[in-house]
This record gives sequence, structure tokens and C-alpha cells, in this order.
Amino acid sequence: MFSLKDKVALVTGASRGIGKAIALAYGRQGAKVMLCSRTESTLNAVADEIRAAGGEAQVFAGDVSDLSVADEAVASTVVAFGRMDILVNNAGITRDTLIIRMKDDDWANVIETNLTGPFAFTRAAAKVMMKQRYGRIINVSSVVGMMGNAGQVNYAASKAGLIGITKSLAKELGSRNVTVNAIAPGFIVTDMTDGLSDDMKAKVSSAIPLGDFGNADDIAAAACYLASDEARYVTGQTLQVDGGLLM
Repeated sequence: MFSLKDKVALVTGASRGIGKAIALAYGRQGAKVMLCSRTESTLNAVADEIRAAGGEAQVFAGDVSDLSVADEAVASTVVAFGRMDILVNNAGITRDTLIIRMKDDDWANVIETNLTGPFAFTRAAAKVMMKQRYGRIINVSSVVGMMGNAGQVNYAASKAGLIGITKSLAKELGSRNVTVNAIAPGFIVTDMTDGLSDDMKAKVSSAIPLGDFGNADDIAAAACYLASDEARYVTGQTLQVDGGLLM
């Protein structure tokens, strides 16, 4: 089940954390993967892992907040692999601070990367997928976009916006056999959570019914399902992968 054999996927933010885990999982499931992030050297390392396991991968270095990068990355994917079946909008940043201290750039940079970037990538990918009459678009949101979090007004707004994009596009693209879904991770062990103090990690863990943080592979498993043919009748949904935190 959940085979992605010969499917073509573009994954943003693929050099580390959740994006890397998704890209590696897609490679293991047989997909041909275009890896996108800002740093080519780290992308090449991920691509090498996929190839070493017998998969196919190419890299495209670019900043997703630059609108021109989306068109170029999608075009490069189609040139490299002949089609594009799956888009994972995963790239994201944080600039955490209380609202009274938040600078204009703190707001703008997060919105441009986390929300405008996925808009541009989805717009470019939708043109390809609609012609194919097939596609899977997966937006990596966050439970913070559903519950809020002090000091993350910008991040919460961007992730809530992704859920709105997901629902709207599911209605817009469904007639062309293109599904659009979101994944809302809870607290996942990544670079973003490594900076939390031990006391904060213990406090958060105590609020999670399963009692601990998740890992990037938990999110990758959800992304494999939503990209698969088995998920053909699932669209407009936000799948919470959070250990029960948001119940």
C-alpha cells in the first residue's frame, strides 16, 4: 500500500527536518523527487541518500519567498521527469517574539516564506496538474495555526492561512482530480524545537496524551498516505499528527 512508484514529487524545504524526511520517504516508496530549498550543498546530500537507496532525485536551489522560484522549480521538475504529480509545500521559518516587539520584517519574512511561497508553488503546479487531470498537493501547516501560541502571531497566521488555502483549492481543483490536503504537526523533534529548554519540553510533553514529541518520520508517513492513490477520496482535510495535543 501507499506505493508512489513512478510518481513525480516536488518537496520544498527538503534539506532538513520534516521536508527531508518526506523526501526520503517518497524516494523509498518509488517516487522521483525534486528537492527544493535555499542551500544546494545540503540538498545534494539528501539527493545522494535517495540515490544510494535506489531512488531518483534532482535538486533545485532557491528561496521559496521569491515568487519567480516557484515557476522555475516546477518547470525544472517537468523537464527533469516529464510530469509532476505531487507538491509538498513544507518550507517554513519562524521569527518568534511578542507582538509589541515584532518588527515589520519579522512579520513579512514569515508570511512571505510560509504562505506566499506555497501560494506561488501551488499556482505553478496547478497548471501542470490540471492538464494531467491528476495531482496531489500537500501543505504542511501546524497545530499552532489552529490553537494559536503566544509569541508566534506571524507563524500562527501563516499556518492558519495554509489551512484556508487548502480548503479553497480543494473545491477549486477537485473537478480535475487534484486533491489538496494539509498536515498539522504538533510538537515534532526538529531544529525548531531543539531550542526549547528541558523544562519547557517536559511541560509540553505532559500536555500531549501520547506523552512525548513526535518525529519527522511521523509526518512523512502521513505525507505518503495523502500522496497515494489510496487517498484519492480525501481532499480539503487537515490531518493532525500531534499525539492528541489538540483534542
